[in-house]
Amino acid sequence: MEATILHVDMDAFYASVEQLLDPSLRGKPVAVGGGVVLAASYEAKAFGVRNAMPGRRARELCPELIFVDGHFKDYQRLGDAAVAVLGDFTPLVERLSIDEAFADVKGCTHLFGSPAEIARKVRHRVRSELGLPISVGVARTKHLAKIASQVAKPDGLAVVDPERELEFLHDLSVELMWGVGPVTQARLAEIGVQTIGQLARMPGRSLTRLLGSVVGEKFSALAWNRDPREIVTHRR
Repeated sequence: MEATILHVDMDAFYASVEQLLDPSLRGKPVAVGGGVVLAASYEAKAFGVRNAMPGRRARELCPELIFVDGHFKDYQRLGDAAVAVLGDFTPLVERLSIDEAFADVKGCTHLFGSPAEIARKVRHRVRSELGLPISVGVARTKHLAKIASQVAKPDGLAVVDPERELEFLHDLSVELMWGVGPVTQARLAEIGVQTIGQLARMPGRSLTRLLGSVVGEKFSALAWNRDPREIVTHRR
């Protein structure tokens, strides 16, 4: 089965838009917000600044951090424009948030080239038409495509060969899995599970006891890249 699912994710979106709107901010550590960091540029992330971090802590980590107010209408406008680029290649687009979406390009490769070529074209158009960085993951399943786009960051492309999926997946940290937050990651670390491969090899009963039957079964399946979900175009 060919890898035809794309996951596109705008890089540090709010902060990137602010740097686009105000060129004097480019190359500088920028955070959107004030009391709490809503988004941070990669220059700020290099100092350890993260989303949802208290502003005071962010300033301690990065004394040169520049806080800016958000331009939310511009975020919506540019997010819509980026998703519209995907729509120029395929009608099978599932938007997850203002800056993130899936697309299945299996029906349009005869028009636009291989999935990897389509991903490169999407990235080029978003950069040239909107002036924004975007990372794209290409894989056979939604779960793996989303992980691939995270691996590709910042401003990159990762294509997962269907014949080497588990080789790609199992060395990665469990924090990259969809649904694994800090609390779940800490609980898994307590039993020695830090990589997706270690999670995949955990006995099902152990995961069920730790996470519950539904979540344990879900994570076990995803760790083996068993993800039958298709693109849902009507959900936003």
